Amino acid sequence: MKSKLLTFFGVAIAIAIAVIACHNLQLASKHSTSTAITIKLSGWGGSPVEQKLLRQVLQNFETEHPTIKVKYEVISDQYMDVIKTRLIGEAAPDVFYLDALEAPFLMSQNVLEPLEDYVTPEFDLADFEDTLLNSFKYQNKIYGLPKDYSTLALFYNKKAFAAAGLSNPPTTWDELRSYSKQLTGKLNRYGFGEIPELSRQVYKIKAFGGQIVDKNGYAAFASEASLKGLQLVIDQYRKDRSFAQKSDVGTNSGSEMFGQSKVAMVIEGNWAIPYLTETFPEVEFATAEVPTINEKKGTMVFTVAYVMNKQAQHKAEAWELISYLTGKTGMQKWTGTGFALPTRKSVAKNLGYDRDPLRSPLVAGVDYATPWQVGKYPAAIVNNFENQFVSALLGQQPLKQAMVQAEKSANQQIKAID
Repeated sequence: MKSKLLTFFGVAIAIAIAVIACHNLQLASKHSTSTAITIKLSGWGGSPVEQKLLRQVLQNFETEHPTIKVKYEVISDQYMDVIKTRLIGEAAPDVFYLDALEAPFLMSQNVLEPLEDYVTPEFDLADFEDTLLNSFKYQNKIYGLPKDYSTLALFYNKKAFAAAGLSNPPTTWDELRSYSKQLTGKLNRYGFGEIPELSRQVYKIKAFGGQIVDKNGYAAFASEASLKGLQLVIDQYRKDRSFAQKSDVGTNSGSEMFGQSKVAMVIEGNWAIPYLTETFPEVEFATAEVPTINEKKGTMVFTVAYVMNKQAQHKAEAWELISYLTGKTGMQKWTGTGFALPTRKSVAKNLGYDRDPLRSPLVAGVDYATPWQVGKYPAAIVNNFENQFVSALLGQQPLKQAMVQAEKSANQQIKAID
């Protein structure tokens, strides 16, 4: 009987210990959750695949950093207007996307946290492509770490080339114009698809020594050198009649023009590869570096960085998030599916994009690409250029007259707000 009582008490004590332990674990769990620091991250909306991948990477971060929670917010409309308004009202997120085009203005406004003091030798800052990292430097300080990028490359329809007896992609712009004439009216309605936006014309302007803005940030695209590059587009459209812009064929993008076989060639970025593969799997295409102009290689590079709000309350934790997302492991997870190109050289090498048949021309271009930046007031530059350039493209006024007017209007707007 005594032994049975001892056994009973032993079991009861064991159960009590287990209950207390379980209760303490629950309290510890609640305490851990309640003391976790929340970092707010904002970005614009991407494709469902992109959003799913980012959420997976953020979940991995939280697993490795149990004391930090990430509240991810998608700003689906008027992204920069929303961010600027929140920065003024001191309600901006701790970490957010910043496009290179918008970076010069925000970097000059003392609203971003400089990041160089957070960087350790292990983070390996030298691993980033210089062209991309420099897009987020201002007065010798680093304000953003680029998360991914794309250059531009020539996409061409292999069946259309074969039908026209063309075996290799054009390597010069003169060849592209010749090919464009040969391809027009064959398997495709037009040989080439051109995007008249300024972001696709800068490398043509620079090929002849022209520039978009001067050292003081004012528009300077009406020079004779700049006009030489732009005249190529005007002549090909109005004289050759061998290329179309989006509105001519009822599409919303260069990728769609190409996918619908309205054009046989187009100059697009890395984003076109998954889009074409998924949406137009019947289109057989290849890529090549952008043809040289005036014997000079040229392309554009578009990049986005993670930046930290200078008013962030938990800067150490915000840095942990940025350093994870732009670190070697986080970046490899983010860019491993191929819809974005890694800004770290080591990650690009590990993923083999420099050897990828479709992506290698895009990777090669980063060494000589022009970053998509046009000073502190991009809206004034871009809007005035595009309004007048399209007018010249349609033959409504001479090119020089259009660009002089665009430059004058842009600079009047800049002087009014600077």
